[in-house]
Amino acid sequence: MKILVTGGAGFIGSNFIRYILKKYPDDSVVNFDKLTYAGNLENLKDIENDKRYQFIQGDVCDYDGLCRAAEGVDAIIHFAAESHVDRSIHSSHEFLQTNVFGTQNVIDVVRELLPPPSPLLGKGGGVRFVHVSTDEVYGDIESPKKSKNGDAFKPSSPYSASKAASEVMVLAAIRTHGVPAMITRCTNNYGPFQFPEKLVPLFISNAIEGQPLPLYDGGAQIRDWLYVEDHCRAVDLVLRQGKVGEAYDIAAENEPEVINRQITEIILTTLGKNKDLVEEVAGLRPGHDQRYAVDSSKIRKELGWKPQVSLEEGLKQTIKWYQDNQDWWRRVKSGEYRQYYQSHYGN
Repeated sequence: MKILVTGGAGFIGSNFIRYILKKYPDDSVVNFDKLTYAGNLENLKDIENDKRYQFIQGDVCDYDGLCRAAEGVDAIIHFAAESHVDRSIHSSHEFLQTNVFGTQNVIDVVRELLPPPSPLLGKGGGVRFVHVSTDEVYGDIESPKKSKNGDAFKPSSPYSASKAASEVMVLAAIRTHGVPAMITRCTNNYGPFQFPEKLVPLFISNAIEGQPLPLYDGGAQIRDWLYVEDHCRAVDLVLRQGKVGEAYDIAAENEPEVINRQITEIILTTLGKNKDLVEEVAGLRPGHDQRYAVDSSKIRKELGWKPQVSLEEGLKQTIKWYQDNQDWWRRVKSGEYRQYYQSHYGN
């Protein structure tokens, strides 16, 4: 299978590419990435010379470039997105452009690759398309309820609103044009190569450096923490076994639920750092929800997926990775990682 991955130089996309090439020796991957601030080709340095891997710099908002990248592919996995709530508040237009208009471009490319309809059989076949979304489209979920496929969307930020809009465009394309698409919604990912603006890598790297760990509203926010490789396995299952037109919610469903303060304390304890590094910040950040919780029973029952990495083990592995790869995240924090692209690929 030849797979086009949009946003493959980012955190989840790069882990997914590595997962596919390791698991399927006969598969090949085209990585189509704009290389914005969170796109880092160093994430894939270990496979850049693999003949089954090709990198193309491009923007999902560029239809012609996307079309050229998709030539001959069997599937498209659409990870490319602006994905940070705080950034979406300060630059909403950028999120609408990439997450909504860019997704429509991917849809149009998939439509272009559909086989002509048969007068006897109608539409069928074509490039399988997995649109990767987020549980944040459901908004704040009161305990003990869990959001599930079919629930109304109640996004709280420009980011989650743009992802909800992109999902609706995919659903419309399935209904109107017979696009062979599926949707996934994952909870909070963590693991190697995550850009250090998100809680886990930010707090690990700050703690190693002895810098403050800003904890909002007492750290009482509840998130479901999913190890990135478990997410990659789920997306792969949806690609190969999922039913066209369906959406699959992906969650670790941590039991018991975990608040951000607990994650912070685990990081500090594992690194042997003093809790004095915690910097208490009053109130929630604008657009941030108090609790996310997702019912992932559909993908577990229908496709046989379940997480293989516990939160305890996943955090242990992630902390060790950031300890062992300090050069990587120090370059990211300083911006020096951009020099890697310039030195290897030119302008």
